[in-house]
Amino acid sequence: MELKNKNILVFGLAESGAGASNLLAHFGAKVTVTDSKPKEALMKYVERLLPTIRLSLGGHPDGILQGVDMIVLSPGVPSDIAPLKKAREMGIRIIGELELAYQATQGLGVRGQGLAKETTPIPNPQSPIPFLAITGTNGKSTTTTLLNEMLNKGGFRTVMGGNIGNALTEELNKLKVKSEKLKVDFIVAEVSSFQLEAIETFRPAGAAILNITPDHMDRYHSMENYKDAKARIFANHGEGDYLVLNADDRETMRLYDSRFKIQDSRLPDVYFFSRKKEVNGIYSKDGVIYSNFNSSLLTLNSQLLRADEIKIKGVHNLENAMAASAMALLAGCPSEAVVKVLKEFEGLEHRLELVREFEGVDYINDSKGTNVDAVVKSLESFSVPVILIAGGRDKDGDFSLLSPLVKSRVKKLVLIGEAREKIKEVLGGLTETVFADSLREAVMISGKAASKGDVVLLSPACASFDMFKDYKDRGEQFKKIVRDLY
Repeated sequence: MELKNKNILVFGLAESGAGASNLLAHFGAKVTVTDSKPKEALMKYVERLLPTIRLSLGGHPDGILQGVDMIVLSPGVPSDIAPLKKAREMGIRIIGELELAYQATQGLGVRGQGLAKETTPIPNPQSPIPFLAITGTNGKSTTTTLLNEMLNKGGFRTVMGGNIGNALTEELNKLKVKSEKLKVDFIVAEVSSFQLEAIETFRPAGAAILNITPDHMDRYHSMENYKDAKARIFANHGEGDYLVLNADDRETMRLYDSRFKIQDSRLPDVYFFSRKKEVNGIYSKDGVIYSNFNSSLLTLNSQLLRADEIKIKGVHNLENAMAASAMALLAGCPSEAVVKVLKEFEGLEHRLELVREFEGVDYINDSKGTNVDAVVKSLESFSVPVILIAGGRDKDGDFSLLSPLVKSRVKKLVLIGEAREKIKEVLGGLTETVFADSLREAVMISGKAASKGDVVLLSPACASFDMFKDYKDRGEQFKKIVRDLY
């Protein structure tokens, strides 16, 4: 990809836009970044930009597409907005920030030797630095972090980024991609459906789809559109690549059935993880996690560890642990390193995070539970009564899927934000339900309703943007309120 002296327009100035703009500038491109938000709202990103980068903020003016050779799209920008439709009509190439990061590594990488003994990582022969990519509706960040920790513990050098919060292009900037060879074994990437919409050649050596449940229905026209976006993670896969799938997830297996029915040597090798049955991959049976691989990539049939030895708890985290283990083992990571990380990893902030115990009640921050399925998995993790704080900006979620768990496990439902009326209409008749006008009020109501041994759980099933900057801001505010209780 020749970028020197090319006129590149970056759409969207946030983490991905800032990283992409600086990377393009490093390669000698003439970069303009545009965003509908005004400069004042984007200063923390503006301050990170190289001085040669031009700004067009507060809207997309007429004529901004003139002379543009290529557009790099940040994942938060919908691909069907008017300027992008016009760009396609003009024949301007559009790629995403993930695709830019992938193409930037081609021909630049030098495989590190790692420190692991008697293991052979399986790189994609087309990629100097193999990408290991994780997608799914829920669990992406935990699984990506687990995989990265396992590889590091196994002696491999990695770069981790993507949808997890630090843009891959920014991580490449830190490594001074322009002038230095990358001494990296793997690039570990969390990838979202938004990022996958705008790929061209992106071909991870290993990929995983954790689950596919309704999410972002405010952006996608149908569940099929959303599922198709997720499936793009293996769109360029071929012989020598591998794909890890959740054998217990209905939509993921429907995708497998529709895309992999024909046996073809050009297809990737497919492995599975399951909480419910024995599979070719990783599975749980009678409280024990087993590895069961028998292929050209890996031969391993053994007991890894007991499920109760995994430090992070919850059924969703059991799935995340199995997915990360499969990916790591297929990449050549020693099983000892995989087991050690599973026994030590404490989990991510804002995902079933214990904030404190106060007067015998556990306060749990699950602010990252931004869709219905995430809340289902969270509620399944508790056998004690739960006071559930939910609500926010609706993403056209089907709240009725929570009905059985709300009826059986939720002692009181405290609703906040724009979606509270909709949630009450669906779930309000199943348990005592009240409204709160602020998160602080929701915590106070919950604390009064809780008895010793109960759990107060913030797990919103909605986006945060009606009341907060993002899910992290929502989680931080919840933690501060809880820690200030006396």
